[in-house]
Amino acid sequence: MKNISSWLIAIFMFMFWVFRVIVAFQAQYEKDFGGFKAFNLKIEVILLFIVVLCIILFLRRNIIGGIIYIIAYGYYFGGYIFSSFLPQILAGENIGFITLQNSLVAVLGFLLAFLALFDLIIDRARKRDPKDKKTDWFFQNEKYSRKLDERADKNEYRNY
Repeated sequence: MKNISSWLIAIFMFMFWVFRVIVAFQAQYEKDFGGFKAFNLKIEVILLFIVVLCIILFLRRNIIGGIIYIIAYGYYFGGYIFSSFLPQILAGENIGFITLQNSLVAVLGFLLAFLALFDLIIDRARKRDPKDKKTDWFFQNEKYSRKLDERADKNEYRNY
């Protein structure tokens, strides 16, 4: 992980995971954490363990971790958005602050998963076709190749 964007995504993944741990812990005692709620406590706890694995795979730059991450968050948060938030919007009902707040968290969770997968895909392309404009002008140019004289000593002496 050489890019700062990759590190920032990993940090935000961990921060979001800690936030969801706190929300799940509060939901266990049937309380809301500042209005944030766990949509389904059993799935939330399972998802927390899956996300730990996905964060480790993301740090190791494994694309399977990004795919599992976006599928898990898409299932969990997408289900909330399509089951409670969108029907209220389409029906023209007044949306409460708590529903809007939880919908924003759901969108941020899915966006974070999308960015993680996108970063892994971009990183794979970077590894396959590395380009460095600072040095390619020299190493990709035959004009600057070192030409040996036929009289030059071709023995490779070792300095001891």
